Amino acid sequence: MRVIGALTGIGEDSETKVRYAAFRQELQRLGWVEGQNVRLEVRFGEGDQARMRKQAAELISLSPDVILTTGGQATELTLQATRTIPIVFAIVPDPVGSGFVESLAEPGGNATGFLQFEYSLSAKWPELLKEVAPNIKRAVVIWDPTITAGIGQFAVIQSVAPSIGIDVRPISVRSDIERAIATFARAPNGGLILTASAAVATAARLELVTALAARYKLPGIAPIKEFVSGGLMSYGSDFVEQYRRAAGYVDRILKGDKPADLPVEAPNKYELVINLKTAKALGLTVPPAMIARADEVIE
Repeated sequence: MRVIGALTGIGEDSETKVRYAAFRQELQRLGWVEGQNVRLEVRFGEGDQARMRKQAAELISLSPDVILTTGGQATELTLQATRTIPIVFAIVPDPVGSGFVESLAEPGGNATGFLQFEYSLSAKWPELLKEVAPNIKRAVVIWDPTITAGIGQFAVIQSVAPSIGIDVRPISVRSDIERAIATFARAPNGGLILTASAAVATAARLELVTALAARYKLPGIAPIKEFVSGGLMSYGSDFVEQYRRAAGYVDRILKGDKPADLPVEAPNKYELVINLKTAKALGLTVPPAMIARADEVIE
């Protein structure tokens, strides 16, 4: 019986269950059947660093053959705990800049996996927001300043925003978000951008931000599709597909390959999802050209 550990930075919400179902399905297709020749030990960090650190140590104590990590923070904490057990990561924005691997082509250590996106993608968020809401002159950016990926994303957003006429104002995900957005929304022509991190992506925080965006009539964009259940739009990679591909790397490692020899792979495509119901509530008309190029439109 081989053992696969798994640590994700967020909670066990419906979307996370879909991702792990895809991972299990692909493992089974490759000959690894849970309960027969493989055991999967999954832990959920709920966006809490101390909790994730404890869970990483707990997984390592089980002596797994490989560990699947989701998100930059879960990957960082697991790497701090072991430099010998193979790690396959998914949904990580900048593994080179974060020190997880030596390079994308030659990871060099005990970790490899799949990019969430390159930092340049962050520039698309204010651009798309301006395209659907041309009156926006200000945007609040919800980010995690304690992680490398948070700093990198905000730097790109901040660099591109002036060229499209948007003044950006950061709000730390660890601050009083409700009060900060209420203060920001006192002035007109505002928008909202969510960056990618485990702390931002928890179900409770997404629910709060979505509710605040609706309350204060703020057009918003995020890198994750879950935001579009009530928010305006999202633009990012297909996380379910990343889990399927991660299963392929786990299979190769279980069969003898080394993470150091498996290149870090980028997403095959990025998805644009638009919620027309939210757009209508905000008094916005989404350009037909944007609707035509969207991968999913919620009526």
